Amino acid sequence: MLVPPPPIWRAGETLGEQLAHAGVSRRDLLKFAGRMATLIAMGPLLPGQTAAIAETIADKLASVKKPNAVWLQLQECTGCLESTLRAGHTSIEELVLNMVSLNYCELVMAASGNAANAALDATNREPHILVINGSVPTANAGYCTIGGKSTETILREAAANATAILAVGSCAFDGCVQAAAPNPTGAVGVRDILTGREVVNVSGCPPIADVITATIVYVLTYGRTPPVDELGRPLFAYGARIHDNCPRRAHYDAGQFVTSFSDQASREGHCLAHMGCKGPDTFSPCPVIKWNGEISFPIQAGHPCLGCTEPHWFDRNTPFYHALPNIPGMGVESTANKVGAVALAAVGVGIAAHGVATLVRRHLRSDDDTPPSSD
Repeated sequence: MLVPPPPIWRAGETLGEQLAHAGVSRRDLLKFAGRMATLIAMGPLLPGQTAAIAETIADKLASVKKPNAVWLQLQECTGCLESTLRAGHTSIEELVLNMVSLNYCELVMAASGNAANAALDATNREPHILVINGSVPTANAGYCTIGGKSTETILREAAANATAILAVGSCAFDGCVQAAAPNPTGAVGVRDILTGREVVNVSGCPPIADVITATIVYVLTYGRTPPVDELGRPLFAYGARIHDNCPRRAHYDAGQFVTSFSDQASREGHCLAHMGCKGPDTFSPCPVIKWNGEISFPIQAGHPCLGCTEPHWFDRNTPFYHALPNIPGMGVESTANKVGAVALAAVGVGIAAHGVATLVRRHLRSDDDTPPSSD
């Protein structure tokens, strides 16, 4: 549905009151809370949990007061924010993201020049959520400046009073393509500049829109950042490898591989490991959440995963269409060339595992009103 722009915040007004002014019903808010909670839990809920958790998240979101935020775009291509704005569900997400990014967000704000700088300075003086897209050049401050300031200066100023810092996209995570050899700008990620600060890395080139939204919603709902892995990525999204939930996993276990994009195996949806798929080495929710309104993701569409959520993926994974030397299998490390000789018993286990994963995904898609536990 089309949603009008949010009205101006009134003193003391809550997010729930803002949504009501925009014509968003309690039912719509509960559906949104259910979907966000399901993403955060990344698993099926027990009977009776759905309604209770949805109510909790909806209530907490509705009670949030004006969430000041700064959304910086440093050395990047705008792809991460474009991904966010083009989420498959564009009603409440659009409102929430507009509300937390209206103070300063170069790509979508109407203000420019001195007015934009004044908005940034004013928000920096208050507690706020800080979202960063893009890398930071260190070889020369002049490679990327905004309003006469280097991106590093802008980042440090915005981080000083930030209550939560989200590095969104692989550029903000570790420099991404700009940091690839020979890295002429000396590009680095946010965590390399803001040492000693907690930075939540929502990696991907770009990340899935729903993961960006869910991470921000988690902060708004619980007043803290979500649990993260050793690389600072939210565990709810980056806790499992693509290989673990891949719809082609049964073919991998059966030793059925695509060897050419035009062969019969490709038409039958066999495993893309021999075509350079990095799914076995990539932690991402692509097979579960998918893209474009849960329609598809690269492997499902017939293209191998490039591993864009992993550190320094561009340098590590090129040439992209060369097979990984070692692919994690059913509890062992086995080369892709040896998988074809796997026993029939292992094939049965793989098919069963694939079936269970499919049922879980169907549950997640069908239970649209379901929020998960935040544990």
